[in-house]
Amino acid sequence: VFDTNGHEYVDLGLTSGTLWATMNVGASSPSDYGDYFAWGEVSGYNNGKNSFSWSTYKYCNGSSNSMTKYCTSGSYGNVDNKTELELSDDAARHNWGGSWRMPSNAQFKELYSECTWTWTTLDGVSGYRVSSKKNANSLFLPAAGYRSSTLNSAGSRGDYWSRSLYEGYSSGAYVLYFNSGYIDPSNSY
Repeated sequence: VFDTNGHEYVDLGLTSGTLWATMNVGASSPSDYGDYFAWGEVSGYNNGKNSFSWSTYKYCNGSSNSMTKYCTSGSYGNVDNKTELELSDDAARHNWGGSWRMPSNAQFKELYSECTWTWTTLDGVSGYRVSSKKNANSLFLPAAGYRSSTLNSAGSRGDYWSRSLYEGYSSGAYVLYFNSGYIDPSNSY
């Protein structure tokens, strides 16, 4: 386990050389859920964002077809053809600084295909231990659920944002989704 800018990371021996954080943004330990964010927003639930809906989303005018940023189709709003979060809109970079970034969809796919995923508990929290196939290192992804106006599916489901916009519709982004029997490294949400 190594440290950058005050946050630990682990080398899983991935082909790309990507190094993964040992815990979520806003967490105090690997089993801590951490904070919850709307995609592209850098202040989360723990900093006062208490509702996650189109009416409270920073980059639209109240609906999923009125996007003001990160839009590739006029059917969804003002087209700017941005398909990856800018650093100023990246929750990891904003909250942790340094060279931290939210993972890309390609990095989620690599993590899924190059590691062994085992549903387990850590400190009484359900989630996946993601273990390297090349070395003895691993990380834990808690089943932290997701937030709308309340916390949903905590303990049974994980939804982790990527920094990649979903090409099919501009009101969605790629997410790593999992539950105890299913893992999808390129879901859209």
